[in-house]
Amino acid sequence: MPFLGKDWRSPGWSWTKTEDGWKRIILFGDVLEDNNGEIDLKELCNGNNENLFVGDVCELSTTKRKKDFYNNNTKSQFVFTDKWIYIQKGSTKERHGYCTLGEALNRLDFSSAIQDLRRFNYVAKLFQLIARSQLTSLSGAAQKNYFNILEKIVRKVLEDHYNPRLVKELLQDLSSTLHSLTIHGRCVLVGNVNIWLCRLETIVKWQQELNNLQIPKQMCTGMSFSDLPLHMQNKILYKFSDACDIINLGQATPTLHILSENNTLWKKLCLFHFSDRPFCRTLAITRNDNVDWKLMYFTLQKHYPMKEQYGDTLHFCKHCSILFWKDFGHPCTANDPDSCLMPISPQHFIDLFKF
Repeated sequence: MPFLGKDWRSPGWSWTKTEDGWKRIILFGDVLEDNNGEIDLKELCNGNNENLFVGDVCELSTTKRKKDFYNNNTKSQFVFTDKWIYIQKGSTKERHGYCTLGEALNRLDFSSAIQDLRRFNYVAKLFQLIARSQLTSLSGAAQKNYFNILEKIVRKVLEDHYNPRLVKELLQDLSSTLHSLTIHGRCVLVGNVNIWLCRLETIVKWQQELNNLQIPKQMCTGMSFSDLPLHMQNKILYKFSDACDIINLGQATPTLHILSENNTLWKKLCLFHFSDRPFCRTLAITRNDNVDWKLMYFTLQKHYPMKEQYGDTLHFCKHCSILFWKDFGHPCTANDPDSCLMPISPQHFIDLFKF
């Protein structure tokens, strides 16, 4: 098709052939209906040639207002079918430019990933790291996509009551970052500062909704967790990797409280997260029964990062330099693709795009 579009620098519109002829494909939502009130150019011009320039300016202003209204209200800005992205870090004869964090955020389909419980914690943690340090490195389109996905994350927690504590921490970090960038300092974010103040108000609203979240009691007529034998309840507690989950479960019943205070349980939790620390490993070998492993855990937590554990993560192919979700795969040319795969933690994902 020949180029058809308003801007000669754009790739043009996409068209499809129908029985009635060629029709343009609308990828970015429905046609904008701007009801903000149009400026009557006839009143400004009023048949006077001196006001023709004013009319042109008003027409341009109206067009710009329509465009801004559309950009600020669209919810589905990007339509990508690929589940992987090539990580380009420099220019070669075959490829020019490089891949940015914002491009990866747009193309890796995080909107669908949050619907999978195996990936929800991974995406939420990644968004938390972006909120802490990488928000200013995103393009305007990527920032908009970031907040669209964040809204879906909050809605999922409100509907399914899944891991609200993690999302509360994410919103708290994002709120602190936006406060420092907009209210307490010079705004270096892409877009008008008033847009970011509105987003900040939206974050406060989300925080209030999460704080008022009431998880209904499950009406179960069958066997409950408390009906299980003690050794099975204790075995389930040993599968937890988050100390807050153990403490919260221990507040449910007096029996669970006793199981959650078991010193051996906290010892295994310390070894799981901090086994690479020599003094922790040495202390475990000495079999000193006087060690308060719960206190030891929270002391180590203040000084060292904990081991992260996720149901599913993004993977990076060292042969193809492609980042992808493992379930969807990627077009690999290696003889043994599995040997080239490397799981990517949220922090490693951020580091991939630091040039």
